Amino acid sequence: MGNTHLAESSSVQSVDRALTILEILAQRGESGVTEIAADLGVHKSTASRLMTALLNRGLVDQVSDRGRYRLGLGLVRLAGSVTSSLDAVSGSRAVTKALAAEVGETVNIAVLDNNRVLYVDQVIGPSMVSMRSWLGQSVPTHCTASGKALTAWLDEAERIAARPDSWKKLAQNTITSGDALEKELKRVRDLGYAVANQEMETDFMAVAAPIRDEHDEVTAALVISGPASRIKPEDFESLGHIVKLSASKLSGNPNFWRE
Repeated sequence: MGNTHLAESSSVQSVDRALTILEILAQRGESGVTEIAADLGVHKSTASRLMTALLNRGLVDQVSDRGRYRLGLGLVRLAGSVTSSLDAVSGSRAVTKALAAEVGETVNIAVLDNNRVLYVDQVIGPSMVSMRSWLGQSVPTHCTASGKALTAWLDEAERIAARPDSWKKLAQNTITSGDALEKELKRVRDLGYAVANQEMETDFMAVAAPIRDEHDEVTAALVISGPASRIKPEDFESLGHIVKLSASKLSGNPNFWRE
């Protein structure tokens, strides 16, 4: 009985470590076994066994010439299954494609994941200047238009829980205090949409509006993003009204989401 319990405990620990590896690679892009072993606090041979298991499942790929690893295409298959079942994605493509065509920029749908924003669907705009993919990316709430739209209507305790782990300045206009963030979120509530003006990254602009369920609760955010060369602060008001209108088309009727 004791040996069975130990085996189960070891298996759970291995699963936890494997998931941690995927999170590390999602944040860094690439990493070597030595770095991953140090992050996990395990011997290099243990990290290597875990990487081999993930590699065999297609969840990670090896960068051939450098002996480093990155996330694999197997995750896309899994993510596709999740995306198709999310209420906030299924059936929304007609609206997001029309919005991307109208504004000429990338359009995403994002959801709140504890104190971070997770992008769950994306339509690339007609501009070929930037083909950046946000799908599956996880970013802070306080420095993104999507994060502000997702958190502005939470109650105070929930808003505080959704604050970043660090107030580190990420770009020239990053919000770096709770008081400043509260003022910004009040502005979001007053306007009905959120903006980010080079707050997470230099040259990155975004406008977002909340998507609500049939109970008027915010369940997702619809966001337009692009470089500062194409999205100007003077465009925020008009883009805000456009994204609000599109978000309203995705709100209120749960059956709309189902294809």
